[in-house]
Amino acid sequence: MITEEEYIKNRLDDQIAWYSSKAKINKQWNFRAKSLIILFSALVSVFAGFPFTSHPTVKSILLGAFGTIIAISSGLSDVLKFSEKWTQYRTTAEALTQEKMLYSTLTGPYNGNTDAFKTLVERTENIISKEYSSWSQYVNQEKQK
Repeated sequence: MITEEEYIKNRLDDQIAWYSSKAKINKQWNFRAKSLIILFSALVSVFAGFPFTSHPTVKSILLGAFGTIIAISSGLSDVLKFSEKWTQYRTTAEALTQEKMLYSTLTGPYNGNTDAFKTLVERTENIISKEYSSWSQYVNQEKQK
């Protein structure tokens, strides 16, 4: 049988850390991808306006490279769903953190609850299960495409 302290440390805190870490990584990648799209979209406009009369090939190469970077950044952002993952992971981490806080302060569903630890485990596992179900549905949808 697992103790309350073991469960909180090895399951709840571990899951909060995991989801927080994944949220942070996806937020950073989302920011990078969007920044590249904005930067190179602006550069296309700037370089398209320059005459480059002595080196028209350089202009074509630059504009082509910028367009390629925009397409790759946009495509990867869309396919890898950085924004959606960031939001989902952050939501799950916050839900788990809130559950831990409610339990620690014996408020909400834990107020006057004689079996508060059991309720914590059930509610925590429900949050994790919902996240897993959401991920599983996403993976199955991608396989069907």
